[in-house]
Formats: sequence, C-alpha cells, structure tokens
Amino acid sequence: MWEWRNIYRGMLMGASDVVPGVSGGTIAVVLGIYDRLIEAINGVFSKEWKKHLKFLIPLGMGVSISIILLASLIEWLFEHYPDPTKFFFLGLIIGVLPYLAHKADMKRTFKVKHYVLLLIGAGIVASMAVFQTGESGQIQDLDSSTYLLLFFSGWLASSAMILPGISGSFILLVIGVYSTVVGGISDFKIDIIAVVGLGILFGILVMSKIVKFFLDNYTIGTFAVIIGLVIGSVFVIFPGVPGTLILWIVSFITFISGLLTAWLLGRVEYK
Repeated sequence: MWEWRNIYRGMLMGASDVVPGVSGGTIAVVLGIYDRLIEAINGVFSKEWKKHLKFLIPLGMGVSISIILLASLIEWLFEHYPDPTKFFFLGLIIGVLPYLAHKADMKRTFKVKHYVLLLIGAGIVASMAVFQTGESGQIQDLDSSTYLLLFFSGWLASSAMILPGISGSFILLVIGVYSTVVGGISDFKIDIIAVVGLGILFGILVMSKIVKFFLDNYTIGTFAVIIGLVIGSVFVIFPGVPGTLILWIVSFITFISGLLTAWLLGRVEYK
C-alpha cells in the first residue's frame, strides 16, 4: 500500500535540509519515521523492495518538491530575517529532544557510558560552529574538478542528513559550496542538480547501512549519540542574542512557534 502521507512528511524534511544547522533526520525523528526510514533505505535491494519503495517514493517526492519550491524562500529568509528564522528552527530542534528521550527511555536505560557518548556527540556537532565562515559566493567556472567536488559534497551532505542533529546544508557551507548548490536548485541548473543528486543518493545508501548496523546492535548507545548530535546542533544554529527589542520579540515568537510546531507534529504523528 502506497504511503502517500509521506509526501507531506518529505516536504517537512526537505524544508529543513535546505537550512544550514537543521537536519532532515531530526525532522524524521519528530515525525516518528526515523527507524522506518533507515529500514526502508536498506530494504530497497531486498525481497521486500516493493514495500519499501512505496514508503520511499512518496517521501522522496515530498523532499524534492519542498527543496525546489522552498530553496529560494529559505534563501530570502536567511538573507533578510536570519535571526528570527534561525530561532524558529532552534525551537524546532529543542522540541525534538523530549521525543528522543522518550523513544530511548533515557531514565531507565541510560548509564554513565551513554551520557559520555551523548556528550561526545554534542561536542562533535557543537565544534562545527567554529567553521561558520562566509562563502565567497557561487562557483561560476564549472569544470571536471568542480563537478567532482560537488559529487563528494553531495555524498558528505547526505551522510549527514541521515544523522539527526547533523545538517547536510551546514556541511555544504563548511565545504564552501552551499551557495552554488542552492543557487543551482533555484535556477534549475540541471548539471549541478544531477551531480549533487547522484552524490546524495550514494551517500544515503552507504550511511543508512552504517546507522542500521548500530541501531540493531547498539541501540541505546546509538540513541545516546543521536541525542548528543541534536543537542550539539543547538549551538551551531544559535544566532546569538538579538540586538534590538523588536528583534527580541520577533525571535521569541518564532522560537515559540518552532517549539509548538515540533509538539504538534509529534502529537499528530505519534497519535
């Protein structure tokens, strides 16, 4: 049976994947489909491939639609209203944590080693804030070496997308190709979309197998790391203290909106 509900889920994941600092994997956790997503990606080449494709194709359609439609909007929001936009996603990320804690049953299952793993995961992602440097702009001269860079950038970014808390867009920003990729999507540059898309597909297939192995064999430890990654992403996306009273008020409203969005999505999906 086709899971057409995944179109809207994919649109939410796609919107988050465009934002540096926010992970599509984080949104998958809020929606309660993270485990199913990993299972479906790994099951594409199994005997039950039809069932998994009926889950993945609508999800992929939603992600694609969202990225194509929202790339320009997200770009505009970050250019004109960066702080309120970041505070919305900050609220969304923090709103995910109760669902993760519940799913991992932290109070009952976590031991000292799990909290250590959590701190390590948080530290890894939080340290990425050091690399938040501005890009020089879109790459104009595209040659074979640039296409190779874009392919591996897509590979690395998609590997990050699979992990809640690590933003694929932020990886692109660190590498220095974020503007090039988002601009290519906004302007429908087929060569950029195709090369980055192939890299993303390859990365998702590889990373999903790694994640599935750890979820199957080290479930609680894996959740400890995932929770740490999500906590660390708070430090990455935090834009700093708003400079004016108006900005304070608007940022507070968008932050609360992000929290409420996570809560509402969680209630709808888990119900």
